[in-house]
Amino acid sequence: MDSDTKSDFDNEVDSKESAFYLDAAKYWEQVPPTVDGMLGGLSSISDIDLKGSQRFLNSIYQLVECPGKERALDGGAGIGRITQGFLMKNFPVVDLVEQDRHFLEEAKKSLRPTNHRGQFFNIGLQKFTPETCVYDIMWVQWVLGHLTDEDLISFLKRCKLGLKPRGLIVLKENLTSSGEVEMDNTDSSVTRPHALLVELIKKAGLRIIKEQKQQRFPSDLYEVRMFAIQPV
Repeated sequence: MDSDTKSDFDNEVDSKESAFYLDAAKYWEQVPPTVDGMLGGLSSISDIDLKGSQRFLNSIYQLVECPGKERALDGGAGIGRITQGFLMKNFPVVDLVEQDRHFLEEAKKSLRPTNHRGQFFNIGLQKFTPETCVYDIMWVQWVLGHLTDEDLISFLKRCKLGLKPRGLIVLKENLTSSGEVEMDNTDSSVTRPHALLVELIKKAGLRIIKEQKQQRFPSDLYEVRMFAIQPV
C-alpha cells in the first residue's frame, strides 16, 4: 500500500473523530450564551468554582519557582466567565480561545466595558497553536472532555511551546470515580478517570507540580480537580 494512502481502518477512525467534534459543535450551537448555559444549568456553582480557582492560583504563587503575572490564556473560554471572574483580576492581559462564534461574540460584548486587554481566537483547542513563549499561565477548564486522547496530548505539547520560563498550564476537569472513561452522547464529550488524565499529561512531556480537589461542589457532581503542570 502506498504510504500516502489511508487504510479503511484509518478512514473509519478519522470519520469517528470528525463526528465526535461535529456533534459537540452542534450541541453547543444550541446552548444559550449565558453562565447557566456554560455550566449546564448549574450557574449556582459559578462563584464557588471561581473562588476555588483563585485559591489554587494563589497557592501556585507560593511556590519557589512561580510563574510571572503578565499574560494568561483562557482555553475553551465560552462567554468569558473565567476570564472576567478571576483571570483578569490576576493578569493585565488575558487571551481567550473558543470555537463557538456566538459564545466568543458574547465574551467580547461582556468584556468591552471592562479594562480587558487580550486577543480572541475563534478556534477549537484541537487546532489551536499558541504563540511561542508568551504565557505565564494557560488555564484550561471543563473542555478537555471534548478532545480525543490523541488530540489532548498534541494540544498539551503545543501549549508547552506557548509558556514563558516558569510558566504553567492549569487543567481543571471532572474525573470519574468508576476508573473508566464515561461518554456523554448529549454533548459528545468524555469524562476520564484520574489515572488516564495523569497518563496523558505524562505522554505530553509534562509533570504535575501541584494538584488539588475543588471543594464545596454538590455531592452528586463529578469530582473536580485542578492540576498545575509544567514541561519535564
